[in-house]
Amino acid sequence: MRPLRYSINLTLDGCCHHEAGLAPDEESMRYWTAQLARADALLLGRVTYQMMEAAWRRPATGRWPAWMGEREVEFAEVIGGARKHVVSRTLAEADWNAELVRDDLGSAVRRLKQEPGAGLWVGGVTLPSALADLGLIDEYEFLVHPVLAGRGPTLLAGLRERIRLELLDRRELGSGALALRYRPVDGAAEPA
Repeated sequence: MRPLRYSINLTLDGCCHHEAGLAPDEESMRYWTAQLARADALLLGRVTYQMMEAAWRRPATGRWPAWMGEREVEFAEVIGGARKHVVSRTLAEADWNAELVRDDLGSAVRRLKQEPGAGLWVGGVTLPSALADLGLIDEYEFLVHPVLAGRGPTLLAGLRERIRLELLDRRELGSGALALRYRPVDGAAEPA
């Protein structure tokens, strides 16, 4: 069974909005490119899919925009080449190497996890909360930036039950950001 990994940038005060002062630097771009490359497929909600497509899809001209450096192009190529499963009831279609997931979320994700491969990756805010409530996330990965946002959406707000985690790995980046990887402790769900 391939694992489902949830990865996200966040601030020290738990804000996980991409505009909360979490500008990527060269090292974090290398880090996320490597992490996404570990996955066989991406599982995305509609909002994250549309945001990623707008930012990282190769333009029809075939030329990357001038703002993209080598690291951004590498990231864009990894995400562009990845198989994508988009959870949405409102999108009529999805392309960019993507297919829509309209079935019951739990059943659909369990089927995807049963497929052979190295792993699934999920990002975003809303979809991961639903997956965490269903107990389907096998690994949590947070890149915690040395920033206090003071506002914005927070990580996994509204979980039905508390989830205890065990630290798997810790790495400090040159910017002072910490990459933390955890897995749920068996039987760790507790009333919140």
